[in-house]
Amino acid sequence: MELDNFAPIFGEPKIEWAGSGSGRVIRFLFHVFAPDSSNLFIHATDFHSSTWEAKRSVLQLEDMRDEIGVGGSWSEFIDYVVSSIKSEDVKLVLEGFSDSDDVASARLVAQKSKGMPLISISLTRLKGSVASKAMENLSLQLFKDFKSMQQLLINEQEWSLQLTKVILAEKERNESIQNQLLNLERQKLQKMESSEKDKQPSQSSISAKVANRVIPAYRRAKVRGALLQETEDDKDN
Repeated sequence: MELDNFAPIFGEPKIEWAGSGSGRVIRFLFHVFAPDSSNLFIHATDFHSSTWEAKRSVLQLEDMRDEIGVGGSWSEFIDYVVSSIKSEDVKLVLEGFSDSDDVASARLVAQKSKGMPLISISLTRLKGSVASKAMENLSLQLFKDFKSMQQLLINEQEWSLQLTKVILAEKERNESIQNQLLNLERQKLQKMESSEKDKQPSQSSISAKVANRVIPAYRRAKVRGALLQETEDDKDN
């Protein structure tokens, strides 16, 4: 059971006042990270006067797993913890002193969705240089995460640009191939039409052949005989 490859989580929890407290508007950021494979840290701060921390070893997390009743493998439990902390309903429950506006206690509460096991982790207040170090670490890690996301976005944009160029080049290539095919088809049709014309005799040739055609002698005789034959009227005369 280890916390290898645990990606840092940043967020802004909803603030909820419990018990005695001013209920004043206050904003926190939290940072959940694993500095090594055996421990999980949670820092929450308002970057002013209230900074809190929780540290849980792998064994403590295993005990918490039994307490909240999450079954399955160790990796499934860690996935559930991550999903819960990344959910939209993460809360930082604060309790103030009865005679001041200062915060007396804090705990991070999260669950993946309503009706599922609730994770509740009590936090310890940090003061002095330790609190300053926690705020510094949160700020630096948040900036690194931002730069990493920015670089990923730049890489995605460059990849998208290269892909667009490839698509355009392929489109131009396809259009060129289509134009070549159309030209070949036109040339083929023109050749076929030209070949058909060459095979058909011209109209003048046909007319000349008809005009110059010699009438057989037997047909000419019959025609002359028909012209010389006397009609019934001629005989009566």
